[in-house]
Amino acid sequence: MSSLQGNLLIGQRNVTGNSKTIHAINPATGETLEPAYAGGSTAEVDQACQLAWEAFDVYRETSLEERAVFLETIASQIEAIGNDLVERAMTETGLPQARIEGERGRTCGQLRLFASVVRAGEWLDVRVDPAMPDREPMPRPDLRQRHIALGPVAVFGASNFPLAFSVAGGDTASALAAGCPVIVKAHSAHPGTSELVGRAIQAAVKQCNLPEGVFSLLFGSGREIGHALVVDPRIKAAGFTGSRSGGLALLNAAQNRPEPIPFYAEMSSINPVFPMAHALKARGKEMAEGFVASLNMGAGQFCTNPGLVIAVKSQALDDFVAAAGETLKQSAAQTMLTPGIHEAYEQGVSRLAKHDKVREVARGQTGDSPNQCQSGLFVTTAEDFLADHELQEEVFGATSQVIECQNEEEVIRIAEHLEGQLTVTLQMDDDDLAAAQALLPTLERKAGRILVNGWPTGVEVCHAMVHGGPYPATSDSRTTSVGSAAIFRFLRPVCYQNLPDGLRPEALKESNPLQLTRLYDGKRES
Repeated sequence: MSSLQGNLLIGQRNVTGNSKTIHAINPATGETLEPAYAGGSTAEVDQACQLAWEAFDVYRETSLEERAVFLETIASQIEAIGNDLVERAMTETGLPQARIEGERGRTCGQLRLFASVVRAGEWLDVRVDPAMPDREPMPRPDLRQRHIALGPVAVFGASNFPLAFSVAGGDTASALAAGCPVIVKAHSAHPGTSELVGRAIQAAVKQCNLPEGVFSLLFGSGREIGHALVVDPRIKAAGFTGSRSGGLALLNAAQNRPEPIPFYAEMSSINPVFPMAHALKARGKEMAEGFVASLNMGAGQFCTNPGLVIAVKSQALDDFVAAAGETLKQSAAQTMLTPGIHEAYEQGVSRLAKHDKVREVARGQTGDSPNQCQSGLFVTTAEDFLADHELQEEVFGATSQVIECQNEEEVIRIAEHLEGQLTVTLQMDDDDLAAAQALLPTLERKAGRILVNGWPTGVEVCHAMVHGGPYPATSDSRTTSVGSAAIFRFLRPVCYQNLPDGLRPEALKESNPLQLTRLYDGKRES
């Protein structure tokens, strides 16, 4: 692709790196892709951080309309790349055209969602307690609160979503919406895709006449660049989607700085499914088909892939497992994102297959090309699952375990034992209500999203969505990385006491010139 240059984007400059070279690899063929991407060094991190810091005070006080237009301009610039973006992303990831086109639509859609959020201004959470000079026994000063941006944000692109969780993904969109300049560390698996999207953001910054430090894009193999970004004192928060080991290393760096910063990491989730007794008996075959379809989606490389099924042992459960196994045997092999991800998947499946307390139910079809994911389904008992931590580890790919429990109390015991999850799913009918009610308090403590009669793959970008959960699903269970509430990760409240109206920010002026919904003297007004 002739338009790719293999450079870092630091503000409006194209910079040639001087560290270890990165090449993307087509996982479907093993082909090494051009161009080469020479990684940056701490010098380039310093340049990007300085530009971001210089841009911060200007960018965070752009008008709501200016910032919304900027987000919409990014979306338009991404769309203007056209098929070049789709083709490069397909080549770098092995993902099919429909998936990439859908992800592009999601990426642009969430940018436009945040544009509407910015315009509405509710994220400012304006609160005004006007002065009460005659109050007894003590007068009250004039107090006004709004939210402001934290500062420059580091964003780490994910391997499994080259667009929606990458350079212009949810972390970047929500941070820019909050008023934070963003420095992205591109994922090494799809540098060309990252460069194309990075240039779209770079062009939008210029088109909207914003300070150049509002956005930069860095490349680098290993952890040097990422660590340097997180510990730089000008970085005030970071967003990460990736492995638990990588997330924890950066989380520790963020917490051990002289000034610790929020580090929002999405790391690990097995997304258990709880088929209830009556639902299994009534529609077990239909449920099995839906389960396998969700398991196989994207070769199981979704962060919400259903990796556990937990239910009371019964003939209905046996029938579900048999139906799921037969469906899975017909599953075609799919290309995984990288050779490294494929190798880790193969090791995880092999660990289950060789375990003397685990029974293999079925495997999907094999493929002829490199890095093919062969789906898998395994069964073990609740007792054995609880006794061996190895059985509880995530296998990133299209493999799942069924956990057979002796009774509903053991189902709850398993649920209590689970780590934090992004999702939990109940498959239930009306007659399962009592059993589900008994399980629900545990599930609320374990996950960020609870589904009924659906499947966890597929995360709607909207206002009510929570894509987060207790550790290790994320590093901060109070937040979401998807949906409009993601903006609050990159904001903090400031209270202004007795400021004259001429000194107050626009959002806090007495006349409410921005026509914001606000809490005025304890009453909500719009």
